[in-house]
Amino acid sequence: MTNKQWEDFLAVIDGKSVSGKDIGFIIDSPWLPGWSGVTTLDYYTSDEIWLKTNFKAIETFPDVTFLPGFWSEYGMCTEPSAFGARSIWYNENLPHAEKVIHSSDDIASLPQPNVKSDGLLPFMINRLNQLEPRIVESGHSIKFAVTRGPLNIATFLMGTTEFMMLLVMEPDKAHELLKKITQFICDWVQYQKECFPSIEGILLLDDIVGFVGDEDCREFVVPYLRRAFDAIPTRIRFFHNDAFGLVCAPFLKEIGINLFNFAFDHPINQIRELAGSDVALIGNLAPRDILAAGSPAEVYLATQAMMQEVSDRRRIIWSCGGGVPQNVSTENINAFVSAVKDFS
Repeated sequence: MTNKQWEDFLAVIDGKSVSGKDIGFIIDSPWLPGWSGVTTLDYYTSDEIWLKTNFKAIETFPDVTFLPGFWSEYGMCTEPSAFGARSIWYNENLPHAEKVIHSSDDIASLPQPNVKSDGLLPFMINRLNQLEPRIVESGHSIKFAVTRGPLNIATFLMGTTEFMMLLVMEPDKAHELLKKITQFICDWVQYQKECFPSIEGILLLDDIVGFVGDEDCREFVVPYLRRAFDAIPTRIRFFHNDAFGLVCAPFLKEIGINLFNFAFDHPINQIRELAGSDVALIGNLAPRDILAAGSPAEVYLATQAMMQEVSDRRRIIWSCGGGVPQNVSTENINAFVSAVKDFS
């Protein structure tokens, strides 16, 4: 992210942007390797390919701010690996992490990771350490600490169904697990900031927040997300949940979130009403059915229709409802950009 892009985003979040045409997309390994013509495994294992792929995206789409920008990651294996999860890798597809918690009795003995040495985390930091001079030389800088959220990590460690059952059947054990994971998240975010002082934002991703009800959101989500976002001082506190987002939206301001990426099923006006006027929103074109599967003409029309429906275009960054999925073409992203530029 360039300094200008950062300042432009701050202007949107602060309600000071006058253009109303800011565009941002979350991009990582689901989209970048296939779009750029490399295998997923090459993208993960070659720092040079990783860097060139990210450069290709920002050079191909100069009117788009890609978030979080030069994301050093290993898919959904990133955080679970620090807890000892076995990672399964594929040449052309995303990896997955195997469970390490097979019973709620395993939670007490789950190790507290050392973020400087455990799992894939040192590889992520070392990649950025080695390549940061070239990133800076290109006019960009590392602006976000990135982590998946406590509920999301919990489901990787023990399974989604098992964790949801834990919330209901053994809430004390659920809190024990979430406290341990949230401490890890705080340590991880703080270490990223220590390694890269240019960081001024946090991107936290947790779709499992969309699986709980109102009371559970208050008990199992709000305190842990607030603690995670408070780990370091930041200007942008960016939360991604492209599952059901109507439950968490009213709590965003209390948590301290000021930028929210949510599911395409929820109209922007609806999220705005629930979240309030102070939270900036980023979304929410259908990522798979329109941005990936639609024709450029369909993307253009759907984007303009999305913008037309929004009653208050302040604090809006135009995007899709989630990260950019696999198989989104250059032509379709260009159609999205053209639709935003042409809108009046």
